[in-house]
Amino acid sequence: MPLSRFLAFFGAQPNSRAPRIPDPLWDDTLAALPFCVRLDADERGRLRALCERFLGEKEFSTAGELELSDAMCASIAVQGCLPILNLGLECYRDWVGIVVYADEFIVPRQIEDEIGVVHEYDDVASGEAWDGGPLLVSWRDAQMAGDGYNVVIHELAHKLDMLNGDADGIPPLPEGVSRRRWERTLTDAYEDFCLQVDDAEARGEDDTAFDPYAAETPGEFFAVMSEIFFEDPRLLRAEYPDFYVLLARFYRQDPAARDDALEASATAPSAASD
Repeated sequence: MPLSRFLAFFGAQPNSRAPRIPDPLWDDTLAALPFCVRLDADERGRLRALCERFLGEKEFSTAGELELSDAMCASIAVQGCLPILNLGLECYRDWVGIVVYADEFIVPRQIEDEIGVVHEYDDVASGEAWDGGPLLVSWRDAQMAGDGYNVVIHELAHKLDMLNGDADGIPPLPEGVSRRRWERTLTDAYEDFCLQVDDAEARGEDDTAFDPYAAETPGEFFAVMSEIFFEDPRLLRAEYPDFYVLLARFYRQDPAARDDALEASATAPSAASD
């Protein structure tokens, strides 16, 4: 499948010129992503400019019979650029390709057992991010954004995590946050959540606050909590306030505070009319 028409319009040459997102497409894209409502006019303007640069630098393609559309590219761009709104596009400069699948896809994997024997198996995935490699994402899952689940943010959180090595849940840290503090706070939250998952499984229930997949590794915990940070930030702040503070420092955003302000504004009594 050829590149997005955004790039085709400019000769299909990434980095040549940032395309313009038409107003109707921009408005429709934001309307489909509920978490964008917390952005003010300045933030929406900066996000749009960032998305246009993102679309000019990345190469979109599809797998199988899926037909690529500008709506797909715009939605993925908005979801992917929101986390770096105050960090900058430089965070995504070590990779170019974005492959969109219609649905979940198969990823071949290897695992080495305790005696050194390597086993190969196929894993079903909705998203995948490799260090320096392309972003793979299921379009069906990408459209679920806005309900506490966001595969695009999840995979791009892995990309940010890998900027300084393995996807271990410890990305390049903001100034003033020590590795010791981050690691301790991450570990405390991660271990607590693992206990929640173990307890739920022992009871034969599925009532954890977040996706149990976050208990797989600290790296997956960081990615899932990044999803929740933007999708349902007040839930994350309530469950793990110390880790929420660190994520706010890392992403240089405080969506929970913005939601507090929006709620206060919506419930405030209107001024009495003359």
